[in-house]
Amino acid sequence: MLTIGIAGGTGCGKTTVVNRIINELPEGQVGVISQDSYYKDTSHLTYNERVNINFDHPRSIDFELLTQHLKSLKNGHSIEQPIYSFVKHNRTGDTLLTRPRKVIIIEGILILTNPLLRDLFDIKIFVHADSDERLIRRLKRDIAERGRDLDEVLDRYQNTLKPMHNQFIEPTKEYADIIIPNNKRNKVAVDIVKTIIAEKL
Repeated sequence: MLTIGIAGGTGCGKTTVVNRIINELPEGQVGVISQDSYYKDTSHLTYNERVNINFDHPRSIDFELLTQHLKSLKNGHSIEQPIYSFVKHNRTGDTLLTRPRKVIIIEGILILTNPLLRDLFDIKIFVHADSDERLIRRLKRDIAERGRDLDEVLDRYQNTLKPMHNQFIEPTKEYADIIIPNNKRNKVAVDIVKTIIAEKL
């Protein structure tokens, strides 16, 4: 199994890069796991308490479970991946059966911050995007898909997202094997990744 970690700041275009990679590969041979599925269970907190959690800090991620699940997949075992609700700021209680594949892509803003998880990746990729671009994408996504309003998104960006990005996410570039610029000129970098995966398959 080839394991690929794809990191980068919020709204940098990780999902777009992931889709560009898997769309041209054999169907059914590539699986994707999102870090967002592994936000810690917060059922013991009230909704108002959950709203105030810093979801951009590594502490918010259940890295122990994510690492355990990736090891299980590497050993040929299926896992029950948690399902997370951004509206409720909590896991739903449902799970998604995820089977081992020849290639597993793990994507998320914080996945390169954890040494134990990082060591499980065969290829580490960082998707880079301009901070203004990332803010615009985050605004559009959170308002359209996650039920947030403009003031809430801007407040969170200024007080949480930006400082957390500078403290935890941007420094993980140094662990990346490949840095992909998320612009019209990233085709070569994406093609290199696809070639590596195709050779493995």
